[in-house]
Amino acid sequence: MQLTSWKDSQPPAGYDPETSPLDEHNIKLLDNVHPLGWQQPAERMKKYNLVIIGGGAGGLVSAAGSAGVGGKVALIEKHLMGGDCLNVGCVPSKALIRCANAARAARSGQEFGITVGKVEVDFPGIMRRMRRLRADISPTDSCARFQTELGIDIFQGTGKFIGPRLIEVNGQKIQFASAVIATGALARVPDIPGIHDVPYLTNATFFNLTELPERMVVMGSGPIGLELAQAMAVLGSKVTVIEKSARVMGREDPEAAKIVLAQMEKDGVEFITNAKIERFEKDSASSATLVHVDAKSGKQTLHADAFLLAIGRVPTVKNLGLEEVGVEYTPERGIKIDDTLHTTASHVFAVGDCCDAGNKFTHASDFMARAVIRNALFFGSAKLSKLVIPRATYTEPEVAAVGATEDQLKKDGTEFLTIVREMADVDRARLDEQTEGFVKVLAKPGSGEIFGATIVAPDAGNMISEISVAMAAGMGLGTLASVIHPYPTQAEAIRQCGDLFNKTKLTPFVKGTFDKLLAFRRR
Repeated sequence: MQLTSWKDSQPPAGYDPETSPLDEHNIKLLDNVHPLGWQQPAERMKKYNLVIIGGGAGGLVSAAGSAGVGGKVALIEKHLMGGDCLNVGCVPSKALIRCANAARAARSGQEFGITVGKVEVDFPGIMRRMRRLRADISPTDSCARFQTELGIDIFQGTGKFIGPRLIEVNGQKIQFASAVIATGALARVPDIPGIHDVPYLTNATFFNLTELPERMVVMGSGPIGLELAQAMAVLGSKVTVIEKSARVMGREDPEAAKIVLAQMEKDGVEFITNAKIERFEKDSASSATLVHVDAKSGKQTLHADAFLLAIGRVPTVKNLGLEEVGVEYTPERGIKIDDTLHTTASHVFAVGDCCDAGNKFTHASDFMARAVIRNALFFGSAKLSKLVIPRATYTEPEVAAVGATEDQLKKDGTEFLTIVREMADVDRARLDEQTEGFVKVLAKPGSGEIFGATIVAPDAGNMISEISVAMAAGMGLGTLASVIHPYPTQAEAIRQCGDLFNKTKLTPFVKGTFDKLLAFRRR
């Protein structure tokens, strides 16, 4: 009898997608994104306009968009449809962060004249909520939807190129005119003595937790590490973050990182920077992991009931038969692509985290895939370099950025103005008592062309889109000053940056008059 649901039976050996616990919510998730007994497309030689390997964000958008314009499309996924974002990334992490923010708000109620009793955290309940919401979202990425509603042939299994226009999956050979590689990436596991002798978590296993670890150690201070470290600290874990460099959030504006660091320390997160993990071992007296650290501040040993690896990603490029189709790659950097998303094989494209170019975000994979549809099916020339791709780290406060940084512009020798509006000077931020943060815009003197921006605020991830729109539309910073914003909102800080830029072009007399008008407006 063919299995149809994960609730009907234990899965066959080797068929476990490592999603646990197998409760009603994860059963619903798996039935959507990796159904047991999935009926593979008929075993006969087929030729497709487009074959996609990988069912994450980039693969799903490539498939849906191509099928939507009449293409004959096949999608191959060996694990879970929806990829990291749905299953072990954006979706579950934001569900967890929302609960942590609720706990923080409850504890700070007295600041707003609200008295509550003792705040208790039900971590198993929090994780059940996450699993429920993730399962509720999963039909959008389901095998059934893509095959039945969108007309895409879905193959469960490992796809491998065996010729210039031939892919094999489950022993079945399928032909293609064009192909997209969207295999994503996996968490990087460092070669540190003892790492394989102790239990460790990555983003792929973190969301299987059902009990709150008393002590948690995080290796890495990128978005994944910081978001989960802060959330777990607020929910009650004693969290330590180990970072090899001198500061956290090395990619972001130093002032932004400083604000986030201060808030995370206030939330109880301890940071050890300029640090190296020498080795791991099991604690013979308990089930904890001993993490031996050599830092600039000295050597120490940390006890971890949960240890999270968050030091970057490794592209999934091995065992795909890329050599058979002439696609160049390196195990560390991934698949080589040009500005039109072509690989070194002209009829094969690549998108997302498996590539050696582009930002490693779900929304970046999405729009890389949209470019591929135009280039693969319509002989277009959509370019990766033309995409305006913002990024956000969903800490409290959030940090969002788009375009170039100050360091990049200085390195390139580009002349620019730095315009900053502190959130402490924005009425709504003061009323909300959320004054730690700023809007910083880097603009070209004279024209106001926006080179880049950073926002630090509780809702920075939403606010950055206004600047992304301006950049994509070629709107200068000065023009943003004339865009009417509702009062009072924190987003007014963006318009006020436009005012500040326009002041740089005023004569001393007019500038003095303008300052008086602004002072009157703030009364």
